[in-house]
Amino acid sequence: MATTITWLGHASFRLDTPGGTRLYVDPWLNGNPSCPENERKPERVDLIAVTHGHDDHVGDAVALHQRFGCPVVAQVELRGWLTSQGVADDGMANSINKGGTATVGDVRITLTDANHSSSAHDGTYLGEPCGLVLRIDQGPTIYFAGDTNVFGDMALIARIYAPGVAVLPIGDHFTMGPREAAVALELLGVGRCLPCHYGTFPLLTGTPDELIKLAPEGVEILSPRPGETVEL
Repeated sequence: MATTITWLGHASFRLDTPGGTRLYVDPWLNGNPSCPENERKPERVDLIAVTHGHDDHVGDAVALHQRFGCPVVAQVELRGWLTSQGVADDGMANSINKGGTATVGDVRITLTDANHSSSAHDGTYLGEPCGLVLRIDQGPTIYFAGDTNVFGDMALIARIYAPGVAVLPIGDHFTMGPREAAVALELLGVGRCLPCHYGTFPLLTGTPDELIKLAPEGVEILSPRPGETVEL
């Protein structure tokens, strides 16, 4: 069984691993104008990972945890705040920081740097923003950049983790656009890229077509529609 990834619009994704784990990354489902209606009420969630504290990434994490009792992995301050919002205290098992790794079943989640901000809607500080490296047993290594600009230490992510797939924001305005994302692909050296964080609102003007024009030769740009599943 292959690893599959389903784009749920904006920066939200569902992954199904060869071992049968169903993982949601930044599960903003309800209120996300790009999320298909039939994806707003998941039938199963085994694991959630959150990159940073903005509403369009935390999304339904608390509600999904309360419904399914699944682990939630996030940066330590953000994970503490999620506990205050109703996620069960797990004794810091999934409260990690940059460079740290949490292992849940067949998935290892490592936090990396990201060049962005992180706060709750009321301005509460929620730690530093992060990217995620997912290492999946019998599956690929996937780098979720989270909300970020390109930064030179993406080359270190390539050197240490050697991801084969990068999930990069391209919308511009709040994150990098296609030009910066193309440089990120050079630094990361991946063979495939799924762009995200575009098209949700008029301010997010970057497009996959722009990235295709600028991407390094040989990089496959995968651009599924919201709700569409891609095999990795």
